[in-house]
Amino acid sequence: MASASRRSTFELEHDRFFLYPTFDHQRTDLVRESHRPELARALEEGVWSDGEPSAAAMLRGFEINQPDRVRIRAWAEVAAHYTVTDRRAVDALSPFYVWTTDYAEKRLDWKRRHPLHVVVLRTYRIPRPVTVKVRDEYGGCRSWLEIARDLPFEGTPVLSDEEFERASEEIASIAAGDRQPVLV
Repeated sequence: MASASRRSTFELEHDRFFLYPTFDHQRTDLVRESHRPELARALEEGVWSDGEPSAAAMLRGFEINQPDRVRIRAWAEVAAHYTVTDRRAVDALSPFYVWTTDYAEKRLDWKRRHPLHVVVLRTYRIPRPVTVKVRDEYGGCRSWLEIARDLPFEGTPVLSDEEFERASEEIASIAAGDRQPVLV
């Protein structure tokens, strides 16, 4: 969620939102080896009328067509938002993101005048996944989309309170050492 919206700078449009599975920009070479199996498991969130693409297609970096429907299994709320400009902070934060360190550093250099945004999310599993029809307007490279359906903000935290607090404090220590938190 730390990509720029249609504006020239990133802005958090919502403080809680559902995590919509997408198959745009899936590049296994940008994801650490330890997290690549998650890309293959992401196919389980799509429902295709002509049969599910193979996991090998995604892992080899082939383009995956958008499914007819997707399953939404989680939502998140913003717990903190920081900006960083220092490569050392990006490296220190590496246990908390799936990207290769090289790619994360390239993202830092992508727009030199704009800092990299670090958004700490408290994520929840939805008790009963919701299947949503994929509409044409949901496609493309986007940070936010409005789903034409009411979904419940209910569920179980993915991390225990203790695990989340520990991770949040570590992220805050690293990120705030570089820049001050952005109020949300």
